[in-house]
Amino acid sequence: MKYIIEQFKKLTAINSPSGFTAEAAKYTQKQLEDMGFKTWITKKGCVAADLGGSGNPIVLAAHIDTLGGMVAEIKGNGRLRITRIGGLQASNIETENCKVFTRFGKVYDGCCQLVNASSHVNADYAKTCRDFDNVEILLDEVSDSKEQTKKLGISVGDFVCFDPRTVITESGYVKSRFIDDKMSVAILLGYAKHVADNVINLPRKVYLYITVYEEVGHGCANLPFEADEILCVDMGCVGNGLECTERKVSICAKDSHGPYNYDMTTKLIRLAKENKLDYAVDIYPYYGSDGDAALDAGKDIRHGLIGSGVYASHGYERTHIDGIKNTYELINKYIG
Repeated sequence: MKYIIEQFKKLTAINSPSGFTAEAAKYTQKQLEDMGFKTWITKKGCVAADLGGSGNPIVLAAHIDTLGGMVAEIKGNGRLRITRIGGLQASNIETENCKVFTRFGKVYDGCCQLVNASSHVNADYAKTCRDFDNVEILLDEVSDSKEQTKKLGISVGDFVCFDPRTVITESGYVKSRFIDDKMSVAILLGYAKHVADNVINLPRKVYLYITVYEEVGHGCANLPFEADEILCVDMGCVGNGLECTERKVSICAKDSHGPYNYDMTTKLIRLAKENKLDYAVDIYPYYGSDGDAALDAGKDIRHGLIGSGVYASHGYERTHIDGIKNTYELINKYIG
């Protein structure tokens, strides 16, 4: 668990919204290579690794890409209007610090604010709809015009990355942006370390696949393995009408694309029961995964989905070390 949390903190320190993931992918690949595993980066930019074993191949998948923004317009006052990458919500980034990455190496600090953000001036501050027309990026640079901002080297299409604000509490809670899905990547790194450190001869062929376009819907569309199953490790949903908490491993029976494989889901539930793991079976009403993307791409594969319970998804998220442990243990038991 200590290793997993350390890896999570290092991963959240690397900005990686969908389409801007090369640094995070290279970091993840190096961790796996240092353990002695054969790895490669796909043409799409995903990280693939062979953990060994033979027969009945399974893919353990998680995604390294996150939500983020992209410059859509340099406004006349030098500020930036952005478009969202993935399911970013304007109301969840108001007052958040950020960085703007230009195409040619320059990086600028900034902050997302409501347009006309001073409540002593704006009588409609509380009533204003928080959308991407009404929030803007203020650069921490002297720029009061479109021309000045352009001279900084900033242009439409530059990525805007938000501060994760990662915090680990003494009570075991993990608070951060992008727990979805960097915690799952850290869990899979932890599982790989377990296999490497203990020189485990796996009872089946196991591949790791860290995808980079999940948040925009096509992370696993190019699955580079022949496999019987894909077990997606992603955030478990916590909210009204669901049984999961941040301290449980969530087993998803159905998301907005449809039900997960019956046999895989049943086996996951049975193993959670037999090993006395704290778990919940839930239906996610507004959700898609790498498993869905693989099936949409025509892959003939069984798919399942588990993850540590995460509250406030796509915002400032929260999970707990117990949920991380339960997820790790269920992966370990499922592989055998």
